[in-house]
Amino acid sequence: MTPILRNILACLAGIIIGSLVNGAVITAGASIVPPPAGVNVNDADSIAANIHLYEPQHFAPPLLAHALGTLFGAAVAVALSARRRMTPAFVVGSVFLVFGIAMCFMIPAPAWFIALDLAVAYIPMAWLGGTLARRRAAAPSRN
Repeated sequence: MTPILRNILACLAGIIIGSLVNGAVITAGASIVPPPAGVNVNDADSIAANIHLYEPQHFAPPLLAHALGTLFGAAVAVALSARRRMTPAFVVGSVFLVFGIAMCFMIPAPAWFIALDLAVAYIPMAWLGGTLARRRAAAPSRN
């Protein structure tokens, strides 16, 4: 397999794994910090219609989901890439950033949450995930 094809597949795998982690954290987060009554966290229209009921603690699960999804997705992409460079991590982070920006238009969240989410959950987490994957790959085996 050529390095370019391997890197493309690594990025796709990172996006898929990151999306699964994001969804799992959103689902689990709803049981830890229950949304306001009548809100379906899996329906953007339901969230948008009831965003006025949200308190600051309700924004922790989505922030954590975005950050962990990007972190794991970037780590997977770098771990599966041809040369363990950071480019696949930033591709995954950029894709999730675009999705995050799109969500800003779909769900009218408070400005403080949008700023925090866009500034922390995507590119910095992609860098961290890629760095952790590179360090793990470079560490000597402990068998």
